[in-house]
Amino acid sequence: MKILHTSDWHIGRALYGRKRYDEFDLFFDWLICCIKSEGIDVLLVAGDVFDNGTPSNRATELYYRFLCRVGGAGCRHVVITSGNHDSPSLLNAPREVLRYLDVHVIGCMAESAADEIVVLNDAAGTPELIVCAVPYLRDRDIRRAEAGETFEDKGRKLVEGIRDHYQQVGEVAIARRAGLSPELPIIGMGHLFTSGGKIVEGDGVRDLYVGTLGQVHADIFPDCFDYLALGHLHVAQRVGGLTGRRYSGSPLPMSFGEAGQQKIVVIVDIDAVGDSAREASGVTVQEITVPCFQTLATIRGDWTQITARIAELKKNNAPVWLEIVYEGEEVIGDLQERLRELIEGSALEILRAKNMRLVERTLRRMATEETLDDLTVDDVFARCLSAHDVPPEQQAELVATFRETIAALCDDSSLGRGEGL
Repeated sequence: MKILHTSDWHIGRALYGRKRYDEFDLFFDWLICCIKSEGIDVLLVAGDVFDNGTPSNRATELYYRFLCRVGGAGCRHVVITSGNHDSPSLLNAPREVLRYLDVHVIGCMAESAADEIVVLNDAAGTPELIVCAVPYLRDRDIRRAEAGETFEDKGRKLVEGIRDHYQQVGEVAIARRAGLSPELPIIGMGHLFTSGGKIVEGDGVRDLYVGTLGQVHADIFPDCFDYLALGHLHVAQRVGGLTGRRYSGSPLPMSFGEAGQQKIVVIVDIDAVGDSAREASGVTVQEITVPCFQTLATIRGDWTQITARIAELKKNNAPVWLEIVYEGEEVIGDLQERLRELIEGSALEILRAKNMRLVERTLRRMATEETLDDLTVDDVFARCLSAHDVPPEQQAELVATFRETIAALCDDSSLGRGEGL
């Protein structure tokens, strides 16, 4: 049995205002071809299907059109869990209809752990796989607020709540397997941040809870999982160095910081294995490289270096989206105009130009020309504290409260989840 693990599609994502629907369309075409050529039986999508809780009509059309094509590609089952960017209600709304297409959707934490267990049957109707389809666990689902609790108390309770939920789901899966067949493999799914996970600047990956206290260690997951398919981190990577516990990463670069990454999907070849063989593991993992559908490139340096690099790219006559970071000593006030002249008549497109020399000069003078794009939300709040002369001894508590508020806003499924939150 072959399983394909992917996550973090972020359908509808824009890059500095540039829509990327064509890229998503090409990715789904490629994924259908991959499912056919590799003989995939089960597709797992571990959260962040959409980039925000109110996706556009075009984004939802791409999603449903893909799901309609999966069965025709030979894939028997699809299991989709929500991520922190997704609206649980939006994902769950068509779940009963999608079930007739053998698409199983878990949009939010269920009242009973048993409702997050999906038993998949083979073509003959015999159970062949148990999936613990754990969605993104929201703070309000797993932690009860208490008066007087500290910031550290909240973080500890979050981790305990996540661990307890996975243990409950694992126990139900083991019991379900005992009633069906001791050889049934168990797959776990999740959308969360494990400690030590790699991220890159500008990828839009948020702290899921308050600060980083909600990060969990790899040992919270039950041992019964023959493979663990995780989402949230955009860099494909193992969890705790284990081959059978992985983030598939995002299939498209979500920022210029991800442009140099090799994007993949993970194919898991798993055989029915009894308890005695489970230690040796009947799981084989293979990484399949996702093609680059739109080239991104960052050019850094002084004016001479930038012009030389652009000249090289123009010779290739290939469409490239550019991020320009000017780092020269000369102050260039008309950088945008010069860049437009450089790329005129070419297939190059500049999505972002950052004049570091001008930014540094402006920051030194504390001018009002500084844009929010140059600051993180924490930077903005720190500036507010400084502007209002808040005493240092009061700032720690205010920063903690601020981060808690930001986490609550990100956690509110009724709000759209733009990149800036």
